[in-house]
Amino acid sequence: MNRPRLVIAGTHSGVGKTTIAIALMRALSRRGLRVQGFKVGPDYIDPSYHAAATGRAGYNLDTWMTHADIVREIFDRASQRSDISIIEGVMGLFDGKDPLSNIGSTAAVCTLIAAPVLLVIDAAASARSAAALVHGFQTFDPQVKIAGVIANRVAGAGHFAIVRTAIESSCGVPVVGYLPTNADFTLSERHLGLVPAAEQESLDEWLDGLAVSLERTVDIEAVSRLAHTANAWTTQAPRLFAGAATTPTTRIAIAQDEAFNFYYQENLDLLRFYGAELLPFRPLANEPVPQGAHGLYLGGGFPEVHLERLTQADKTFASLRALVAAGMPVWAECGGMMLLADAIIDRAGKRFAMAGVLPVTVEMTERLAGFGYREIEMAPGGVLDGVGGQLRGHEFHYSRIAARDDSLAPAYVVRQGETRRWEGFSKGSVIAGYTHVYFSSHPKMARQFVQTCASWNPSV
Repeated sequence: MNRPRLVIAGTHSGVGKTTIAIALMRALSRRGLRVQGFKVGPDYIDPSYHAAATGRAGYNLDTWMTHADIVREIFDRASQRSDISIIEGVMGLFDGKDPLSNIGSTAAVCTLIAAPVLLVIDAAASARSAAALVHGFQTFDPQVKIAGVIANRVAGAGHFAIVRTAIESSCGVPVVGYLPTNADFTLSERHLGLVPAAEQESLDEWLDGLAVSLERTVDIEAVSRLAHTANAWTTQAPRLFAGAATTPTTRIAIAQDEAFNFYYQENLDLLRFYGAELLPFRPLANEPVPQGAHGLYLGGGFPEVHLERLTQADKTFASLRALVAAGMPVWAECGGMMLLADAIIDRAGKRFAMAGVLPVTVEMTERLAGFGYREIEMAPGGVLDGVGGQLRGHEFHYSRIAARDDSLAPAYVVRQGETRRWEGFSKGSVIAGYTHVYFSSHPKMARQFVQTCASWNPSV
């Protein structure tokens, strides 16, 4: 089965692979191709750009957060009706969870889905040394196929000719183009990485401009040919989405606007597969939780950037308090947890009232307060009591719990190596914490949440 695919990997973080991947997706889409975007690792912002560039939801491929067979299944399922798949790597090609293995790395995904690699290098102030760099990546792991190279931060056409000649003569792989040192290629960032696509103004025009700029110095047709060198694809029996999808049995509201948009697409797909209809609403627009919802999923995002508007969301806050008081099941992650708090204190020390569902105060911090993979076990007695097993996910936040009611029960145990600690909050029907859980790591959790929502009776 033909399934053209190409991994855009970098020699290190910040080398330009996100910009190049997004621009390639848009350039290929503008040629009439159905392009499917993927992101290696736990990032929830980059896939939003992939979706904007291609018109198709972006997916994550993470060999630490879930089993290898499920990673393959996610790729297989999402790429079925596409002409080409572009997979954006994470950090450097061989960087992952473990310094002694490829687990959690871009290289692990390359091997797992047998995808060739387009390597992005930083060629600034280098000439023949660029070939030595590429050669090192070529030979480090024979299972990872470096099919081509893009040089970033090139001084001009003359500089590119030198770099290209050195790499192609010494390494035997094509250099398909370059990016000049140019501010036009810079993506807007803030403390958690890129500014989410949902907050970008004139996004379509910007994406088109990015694609046009790339096409000036990169051979897009050559990139497409590299993707077609991938081995034939073999579909395997599904393990995650096994059997027929459940007929919708319940409705789950999800907060979805500029402040709340950190969701793994696989999570949303699983909720739908187990019988949930998803009802988006916008806290920033002061929308109440939609009528007819029997559950609530509050994802992360940047509530701290929109505090002035959020503090005016009295209708949203009132509906949250009323529904939680009535026992509606709620799963809240990071920014979603912050929305449920009594208040958020910004970096200037100003206090902003939130929904007041959880008796906690969140304080923004100057330094990174939580980052990395997490493995958790649900605490007994909460709304997901009995789900068992380990769930995996990721944390990334510049805030801390400054105050909390001591009567609040923890939501789960976090395991890091040999250490175990209680985290998050469980209050009645609410589970909230900093970890963005990847439902595919333990699908029973998604199924049980849908079933719990379906069984909630608001009239009782």
